[in-house]
Amino acid sequence: MIIVLLGPPGAGKGTQGERLAARLDVPKIATGDVLRAAVRDGTPLGLEAKAAMDRGDLVPDEVIMGIMKDALASPSAANGAILDGVVRTTPQADGVAAMLDGLGRRVDAVLLFDIAEDELVRRLSGRTTCDACQRPFFGRQPGEPCEVDGKAGVLVRRKDDEPDAVRKRLQVYRDQTAPVINWYEQHGPRVVHIDAIGSLEEVEARALLALGY
Repeated sequence: MIIVLLGPPGAGKGTQGERLAARLDVPKIATGDVLRAAVRDGTPLGLEAKAAMDRGDLVPDEVIMGIMKDALASPSAANGAILDGVVRTTPQADGVAAMLDGLGRRVDAVLLFDIAEDELVRRLSGRTTCDACQRPFFGRQPGEPCEVDGKAGVLVRRKDDEPDAVRKRLQVYRDQTAPVINWYEQHGPRVVHIDAIGSLEEVEARALLALGY
């Protein structure tokens, strides 16, 4: 089963993606993760991506789709995958659909994590991020040690987690994602709304129920 996760920043889709991947025994594939892995491993597509980044250019969509295709064609994804942050625009939805079609696969479900804007602003305004591993933390203060990445990184509050910046990010998300939701509703994969308010276990249970587990 190929599952696409959608939701605004701070809705918890990254955390839930990890939990769902563990429960379903499939990989969670995020664009940034597979891109960094391809660059690190020096794959042909990784070298193309690195060359673009070294020039200060955006990595071309066809390179990113190629890297995603390699990840989905790997044995670890034989039983499916959770796609987190892979589809943010309608061209990316088109690209993923075409790439999966080439593999004889398709998106089976889209999980849309719903949460009120005021709650998102509250959550993100209280978020700190490790300056080394970029792992997010909630309820931790800037300057505290991360101690998760093995490098004892320090927690910082990003400028884009300030309340006004958060609201601007949410508007960008709404502008980009509304057409993506319409795209999926028109092209077949069921879009399931998941209430993202509650404990990690409660939200995970709702997602699993939506997937038939």
